[in-house]
Amino acid sequence: MALDVAVRVRFCLPPEDLRAYFTSFYVTEIDPGSGARINDALHPEWANLRFFSGDAPDAAIDGHGAIAGAHFVATGPSSRCTHFTIGKTRFWGIGLLPLGWARFVGAPAADHANLLADGRRHASFARFLPLAEQLFTEDGDEEVEFARIAAYFRTLPCPAGIDEERIIAIHQAVIDPALCTVAGLVERVGTSQRTIERTCQQAFGFSPKLLLRRQRFMRSLTQFMLDPSLKWIGALDGSYHDQAQFVRDFHEFMGMAPRGYAHRPHPILETFMHERARVRGAAVQTLDRPDGATAS
Repeated sequence: MALDVAVRVRFCLPPEDLRAYFTSFYVTEIDPGSGARINDALHPEWANLRFFSGDAPDAAIDGHGAIAGAHFVATGPSSRCTHFTIGKTRFWGIGLLPLGWARFVGAPAADHANLLADGRRHASFARFLPLAEQLFTEDGDEEVEFARIAAYFRTLPCPAGIDEERIIAIHQAVIDPALCTVAGLVERVGTSQRTIERTCQQAFGFSPKLLLRRQRFMRSLTQFMLDPSLKWIGALDGSYHDQAQFVRDFHEFMGMAPRGYAHRPHPILETFMHERARVRGAAVQTLDRPDGATAS
């Protein structure tokens, strides 16, 4: 069923000096019309900070809690579907790459996996409260607001002890479609499995095995969302053994069957993914390259 929902999204590439830390900055306007609220569901992604100037969302991550009425919503890296309901609003989203999480949040990502939090109340996101207070202009000037975001992150000190090279090396390996085993990841990165496990828990939020499974799943889901004519069988990533394996992953990551997901309307997500693919080169955060460059 088609929904008459106005959605406008603009993706902004982070400035060059911040590009290694963020997936993108994006400003969005949503108007369901007539005071209505609409439902949609987000797929697994990296961590995000979202600042709302209109209606605040009601949201829940399957099996990991819910939130309502927060105008600063912070999420950790996720491996589950996020369901949300929202009305007329305008918001800025900031996507953090694993290196960005290590640089600007610093707390172990695994302790924040599948976290959905009111950023004004959660200690790990307290340093972003000044940005929440000063971000929006009275007239909604996007250029000024974008500049405020970039300027604010430049003021934050860099903690010591971040192994940027290792985080980037793991990230580059994880997003490679040709790499699908932990053994291959260890060989590619050239360090011990224990070291990779520790780095993944600190910056990525999940074990290497789960990260590789999530990447495989997201490549398949993205193919289908961009071109539903492929059907699920045509969208499957080549590293899947069969469709049954994909269905099991779908239940784990999205909490529903592929058919049920396909039959649900996605009034916001579809617009996001197509516009993101056009501007950013990748339709979803998890397919972004770790150097901040647009996908080819």
